[in-house]
Amino acid sequence: MLKRELIDTAEIDDGETLELYSHGRDFMIVLGRNELMSTRMRFSEEQLADLTVERLEADNPRILIGGYGMGFTYRAAHERLGEGAQIVIGEISHSILEWAQGPMAELTGDTLSDPRLDLKICDVAALIDDAIDGTCEKFDAILLDVDNGPDGLVREDNNRLYSRTGLGKARDALKPDGILSVWSAAPDPAFRRRLKEAGLDVEEKRVRSRPNNKGAHHIIWFARKRR
Repeated sequence: MLKRELIDTAEIDDGETLELYSHGRDFMIVLGRNELMSTRMRFSEEQLADLTVERLEADNPRILIGGYGMGFTYRAAHERLGEGAQIVIGEISHSILEWAQGPMAELTGDTLSDPRLDLKICDVAALIDDAIDGTCEKFDAILLDVDNGPDGLVREDNNRLYSRTGLGKARDALKPDGILSVWSAAPDPAFRRRLKEAGLDVEEKRVRSRPNNKGAHHIIWFARKRR
């Protein structure tokens, strides 16, 4: 039987430690006893991008992805978007990107050299603030997968993104008809209500963690900014 092997560790802001493991040909990122992501459970993260792009009306959208992770959402957007699109990513951990270009380089390929990509080592909340104050252009879509969902498991600071204030900021950082897409490991009726209270039109979709209708169910909310 294959054993899980620890490849590297990375400390995040609050002192918690992320661990990168291999298991045969697969990789997983773990926090404590919680498996945050793995190469086996990637479909719902890819769907976060695929289903968002399907819903966009802009020909050359500018999108913001919160959290690089293992890059599944980014690479799905990379495949779906045209040459005139812009993809901004906010990732807080240098180590995550070192893993992408080191142990998981075969998975990453050359996608990080895409000229459409603007990858920033920072909290995605700062990029949302920049769009509101005019430091940068607003977004056609904001895709958030920075934690286990609206319940901030990895970083307590992530909770502010999903608060009423945080959702209001995300709305204000969107262009008219823009979409805020949020991934979650589980349903959250209270969060859906907060999206609606922020003045967004909300669609909730259940997707599998694996293709072919296999694996756990995850949730994606698509919240559209009204014109």
